[in-house]
Amino acid sequence: MDTQARQILEGVKNGSISVDDALLRLKTEPFEELGYAKPDLHRAVRQGVPEVIYGEGKTPGQITGIIDSMLKNGQHRVIVTRLSQESAEVIARSTDIHYDITARIAYTGDIPKPDGIGDIVIATGGTSDIPVAEEAALTAELLGNSVKRLYDVGVSGIHRLLGHKEEIMTASVVIAAAGMEGALASVVGGLADCPVIALPTSVGYGASFGGLAALLSMLNCCASGVCTVNIDNGFGAGYLAGMINHMEVK
Repeated sequence: MDTQARQILEGVKNGSISVDDALLRLKTEPFEELGYAKPDLHRAVRQGVPEVIYGEGKTPGQITGIIDSMLKNGQHRVIVTRLSQESAEVIARSTDIHYDITARIAYTGDIPKPDGIGDIVIATGGTSDIPVAEEAALTAELLGNSVKRLYDVGVSGIHRLLGHKEEIMTASVVIAAAGMEGALASVVGGLADCPVIALPTSVGYGASFGGLAALLSMLNCCASGVCTVNIDNGFGAGYLAGMINHMEVK
């Protein structure tokens, strides 16, 4: 994935950015001291994607202050994950945000036009996995990816998954989100020729141990090319999928 630093240097090379403007962008303070937070203003320069705010545990006032700091310092799109509806309503009184209640994500600006190398396919074992899958899906879309959703295609009715073989086999990356025993990732890994990200969810009865059973199953996946993120970490899965989907973009 191209970093903002590369884009700035390319701009100087082709004349779209002056040397002085480029120098100013690179000299911007690396973070701003807010007392309760230090927004990382150079994250996009280093990694290509600006810092994302984790909303859980923060007050609406703190989140608003961090958003304002990022916008003031030139970040065009700010993403807030794990944000409750109540906090989103308070923040929206002073800041122009969009809020997705299923994904629990708020963001400023618009969803960008996809510029990745292909499609990210997100499959869930069941309908109960959708909130975690939507966190992954919206994260990926906000990072400039085309996303296809295949929901409720778990192994208890495997014909539902096999009805979508074309989408899986032509994907750039697949995210397999499932709770219970987490078998979906192994099955998808055996069908796809692209990286598969296993996303364990906390869905399941008592012996699923809040997603631990799915996590261990996915870590022990027998299919090659499968990596596993943490339980319910839809953001991490969507972010990683987005990085993979931009590896060949220049």
